[in-house]
Amino acid sequence: MPMSPPLHNSSSDVAASELTRVEGSKPVSCASSHRITSPTEFSPQERTVLLRLAHDSISCALENREISLDIPTPHFAEHRGVFTSLYLRGELRGCVGYVLPTCPVYRAVAETARAAAFQDNRFPPVTKEEAAHLEIDLSILSPPEPVQAEEIEVGCHGLLVSWHGRRGLLLPQVPIERGWDRTTFLEQTCRKAGVPIDAWQKGAIIEAFTAEVFGDKSNP
Repeated sequence: MPMSPPLHNSSSDVAASELTRVEGSKPVSCASSHRITSPTEFSPQERTVLLRLAHDSISCALENREISLDIPTPHFAEHRGVFTSLYLRGELRGCVGYVLPTCPVYRAVAETARAAAFQDNRFPPVTKEEAAHLEIDLSILSPPEPVQAEEIEVGCHGLLVSWHGRRGLLLPQVPIERGWDRTTFLEQTCRKAGVPIDAWQKGAIIEAFTAEVFGDKSNP
């Protein structure tokens, strides 16, 4: 099955099916009992399959080969938001993802990996030489759910803020990496959307999600 043309992260003004950019992709733990929180969902074997798929998607594009997107298990057919982050010698080389669960996780991993390699407009396209040395992190998102500001737990929840047709998203690990508290997290997610930083206090829709993050280095 051929892949549809991937979209890239050129704007904070994103539709439900668009891809977008995030900062950071380090794993975080979450001990919350909030309903949005979910336990580890993907086994080490499943993680290995998805990481290999991401690498293969990039390699096939470089070699002008088709990649099979026949979904191997029912679990991989479930729809999830996905972000793929690429690193080269420890430096970010691309990060693109689906905000919302618009397609099966198996397909989403393949498409976001290819988009991160070739259509993140912050970087030149990945070369064959670079592809052999890429390290990949995947962030598999739970479906966003409406949440009150006081329910947000830093280090557990990622945020999606929507206001007047604009949308901004930050993954759960971002406030941990930056040392932000809850208020700053909300303000920075508003900033990411390109709306006033106090929009979350003025009627913006706030949604939260969790992310299961794993990669070439972190997968057992």
